[in-house]
Amino acid sequence: MENEIILQTNISANKDDFVSGTGICGDPGSSRILRRVCVYCGSGLGQDPAFAEAAGMLGRDMARRGIGLVYGGGDIGLMGTVARAVLAHGGHVTGIIPEFLTRRENMLDAAQETIVVPDMHTRKRLMFDKANAFVALPGGIGTLEELIEQMTWSQLGQHTKPILLLDVGGFWRPLIELLAHMRENGFIRPGLELSYLVTEQTDEVLPLLEAAARQRGVDAGRDIVEQRF
Repeated sequence: MENEIILQTNISANKDDFVSGTGICGDPGSSRILRRVCVYCGSGLGQDPAFAEAAGMLGRDMARRGIGLVYGGGDIGLMGTVARAVLAHGGHVTGIIPEFLTRRENMLDAAQETIVVPDMHTRKRLMFDKANAFVALPGGIGTLEELIEQMTWSQLGQHTKPILLLDVGGFWRPLIELLAHMRENGFIRPGLELSYLVTEQTDEVLPLLEAAARQRGVDAGRDIVEQRF
């Protein structure tokens, strides 16, 4: 089929080479409402050892529940930690990485699928297309930007996929307070409320996402599905 790709290990994808919702043959958990979860997190480990501990626990829990990981494709920092934990417990990993980051972030060769894309925009779009929900672990500006983009799309009615902040050690508390500040000052108005989940407990992440997915569904809005870069 034109513009359709079957994902394989270490393939390359151009902007026009994929169709939203293209399936992955053999991807575990295909009958579950949460087949794949996209995890946004740092390419560093951060100062608190609890960050890496949470990343490892989340990866383990995903694998045990048969939920595949979609992530940024690197083998360093929290990204590498969560991906290796999924693999160590028999889970499925899809890494998506721009070509210019393949050396800087050291692609994880053990991942069942690594998709090399031309730019950050394509990476983010493909991560969105492949996942049924999103989790934000601690991270830097890139993690924050990816998280806020998903919040914005959800706020504007473009998808209903659950979004969750794993607030390890209160890491996301300043952001939560900023969002409350925006609301108090009239910039997050009634009818444009944000929809996201927060937990400090790693073992609550997947049950919360699954409950939200059953309640809200995991559909993407027509504009997001049909429009391509």
